Amino acid sequence: MLVTLLVYKIALIAIGLWASRRTTDTLDFFLGGRRMGGFVAAISASASSSSAWTLLGVSGAAYLWGLPALWLFPATLLGFLVNWLWVAPRLMALSRRENAVTLTDVIAGPASALRPWIVGLSSFIIVFSFLFYIAAQFQAAGHAFVSSFGLSMSASVLVGAGIIVLYTLLGGFWAVSVTDTLQGLLMASTAIVLPLLALSAVGGFGGLASGLDAARAPADLPYAAGSLIAATAFVLGTLGIGLGYPGQPHVVNRFMALGDLRALARGRLIAIAWALVVYAGMLLVGLCGRVLYGAVADGEQIFFEVTHRLLPPVASGVMLAAVLSAIMSTADSQLLVAGSAVTHDWRPVESKPRRALLVSRMVVFVVSGIAVGLALYAPQAIFSRVLFAWHAVGSAFGPVLVLRLLGMQIRPPAILGSLAAGFGLTVFLHAFPDAPGDAAERLLPLALAFAIAWRGRVRPAAPAVG
Repeated sequence: MLVTLLVYKIALIAIGLWASRRTTDTLDFFLGGRRMGGFVAAISASASSSSAWTLLGVSGAAYLWGLPALWLFPATLLGFLVNWLWVAPRLMALSRRENAVTLTDVIAGPASALRPWIVGLSSFIIVFSFLFYIAAQFQAAGHAFVSSFGLSMSASVLVGAGIIVLYTLLGGFWAVSVTDTLQGLLMASTAIVLPLLALSAVGGFGGLASGLDAARAPADLPYAAGSLIAATAFVLGTLGIGLGYPGQPHVVNRFMALGDLRALARGRLIAIAWALVVYAGMLLVGLCGRVLYGAVADGEQIFFEVTHRLLPPVASGVMLAAVLSAIMSTADSQLLVAGSAVTHDWRPVESKPRRALLVSRMVVFVVSGIAVGLALYAPQAIFSRVLFAWHAVGSAFGPVLVLRLLGMQIRPPAILGSLAAGFGLTVFLHAFPDAPGDAAERLLPLALAFAIAWRGRVRPAAPAVG
């Protein structure tokens, strides 16, 4: 198992070294020079949006909740469909027309007296939220090493974080995108092989259905058994996960990097097929694990439990690499976006490309260090930590982005208010006990932010897609 993992990590670092030769300025470092093909864009964007939350959190939710976890499937698929069918073509055109390099460039709009405040708040939201998101990925990496090799949690987190930071620093966007593609393919392969093995072990779909019925316990439900209101809130809150997809800067930057419309069309088909395979597979792993192994203390460890019990050591090493792939494909993209939020958005230094690259890499290193500290000294459940950061960013940026892609300009005070409301209300509601499906946290900030942005709209600008 260890040899398999070492070979995989060496391959990632080699990609980082190769990509470093293609990175000469910040446009290369943050957006790959807008030369990305459809296959790489699709798999890397999909892998970036599907972190350890997908392999460990989704399978863990299915293990703990049973059939109600199936609502996660339409929720996530909805996000992929909205992003690739509607957001991608419009954002691709708009970013080129306005020469936007980051999502903040698009959100901030034309120059105004408030633009520095908008950019500053956007940068703060990205860095703050991604610290928690990246910490969750490092924490998941730690769990993977602890589960497989018996290392201490601190050593495991440092090893996992070190590999991610190294190839991200070396190659920037190219390294992140190519490694994310490799990692996304490995995740998809895992989401095919492991569920089939688990389904065979449980006795097929018939055995799964009867086993789930026998294992059903009202206390395991994520809402009060028999309560229609709670069940409805759970469904709406879970579906609300999909509404956060348009506002994720580490995902939509792939749309801004696409080379042409043919690449977009190809990427759209590949990304949606990838989502169908991976999310269905992880839900199936969790449901089968619920029937096979009823005494796992931490539900987010069910992926490892199924892997270790059903596969030989070498194959287990490949599955562990898949988990680390899910972790890395999100963490590296977010580190890159955090770097761009500080060096390109907050304090642009484009007149000195080499200095900009150095500062960007320093920011990536500092953010990584803080995230490691959060993972070690303020651990939380991966599922909840990722969704908090996901909705904080999505509620802040999504409403303004959607209106801009509809061809509208928004007054700067409304942009500032929408960003603050979406982010601030998410943070505020997160401090309260969880409602079923976290419906309030996932829907109310988004609705308020959209209302503020809508009230601040002005006459339509040129449409994003001609």
